[in-house]
Amino acid sequence: MGMSHFMQNTTKPVRDFFTEAEAAEAIGISVPRLHVLLDEHIFNDGSQRPEELRFTPSDITLLSFWHRSTPNPKVVRMPKRN
Repeated sequence: MGMSHFMQNTTKPVRDFFTEAEAAEAIGISVPRLHVLLDEHIFNDGSQRPEELRFTPSDITLLSFWHRSTPNPKVVRMPKRN
């Protein structure tokens, strides 16, 4: 189930919270990849990621954006011009 299916399925009632596994599935990534995104963008100040997290639909949208905008290590970036 991709993010587009997650957002377009209007026949089911809207849920308030999703588990890590459900959020990862909605984004189309693995739970370990979800943990990497969380550690890079949220728990990056030395705080520990909680054992169990719940996500709102807005959280899933933001995590999906972060997943899509992660730089590709195989692409060589040109330096910025001054």
